[in-house]
Amino acid sequence: MTPASTGMRAAGANDRYDQKRAAEPARRDKRRAAGRPSAQRVSPVRRGQRRAGWMLVAPAVLVLLVVAAVPIGYGFYLSLTSYNPVETTGPQFHGFDGYRAVLGSAEFWRALLTTVVYAVGVLVLTIPASLGLAMLVNGRFPGVTLFRGVMYLPRVVPLIAVSMIWLWLYSRDGFFNYALDLVGLPPVDFLNTEGTALGSLIVMRAWKALGGSMIIFLAGLQTMPKELLESAAVDGAGRWHSFRHVTLPLLAPITLYVVVMDLIYLAQSFSEIYVLTSGGPLGSTTVVNMLVYREAFQNFQLGHASSMAFVLFCLIFALAYANVRLLTRTGKS
Repeated sequence: MTPASTGMRAAGANDRYDQKRAAEPARRDKRRAAGRPSAQRVSPVRRGQRRAGWMLVAPAVLVLLVVAAVPIGYGFYLSLTSYNPVETTGPQFHGFDGYRAVLGSAEFWRALLTTVVYAVGVLVLTIPASLGLAMLVNGRFPGVTLFRGVMYLPRVVPLIAVSMIWLWLYSRDGFFNYALDLVGLPPVDFLNTEGTALGSLIVMRAWKALGGSMIIFLAGLQTMPKELLESAAVDGAGRWHSFRHVTLPLLAPITLYVVVMDLIYLAQSFSEIYVLTSGGPLGSTTVVNMLVYREAFQNFQLGHASSMAFVLFCLIFALAYANVRLLTRTGKS
């Protein structure tokens, strides 16, 4: 073998070695992207930190399992049975017959429609009003901090307390009928008239939700890039055009979040309806949760009530999933 051929082989081996070294970072990144475990060994200190973290989290996880997961699992089991706690026979398993009965019930669909009308009505009042208030308190004027606090106050008051206050406001001797009497109009039985009961509930619930939505919109306005508004003003855009073409598009993710989260919350409404109307008159304010309550605690049909509750849960879960997907898509765009 000649020295020249030996040198050429050595040079080729060096080139291959250099290529392998150059390709090693790319292979390492590829392994990380594929989720392969790193070749580095975890230090004892790191393992101890992980073990301590799991020990600290374990009590909270255990409590969550006891107070949430176990009741949910038992409720799902009851939804597959026919169970009346007054009877001594116990739960009678019948599979998904309860769900078929719920989906074929005209009463359930009527309650679901009432729930949708109630939730959409609250949003129609809340979103424009809270956005307008947020733009108002976004400026600087004397007492703006106090005004923000006063507008947010109904959000932190318990819903039962708010319902009791509005129960008096809507009563025959309440403030609203007193105001109607001052202008010479006859009194209105707001909560016991089929045509006004649901609208009265919508107004009360919109007032309760106004402050929370206002704060969220205010946070969005205060984090908005001022350069865009200034550029629009330099280009000759007025306040309306700046609001329509700059402010609203930038607030689109926040508006979507407020709408979907309020829909999820309003779909579970019960307390205010129970206090003000108890689902009447003539079922005009009976939402799904009110129907679940009647089936479970008045008719003692826990299996049927559990089936309705889980159908409502599936609808709320679909709304939550749509919220995550839409927010993710909006963030990417």
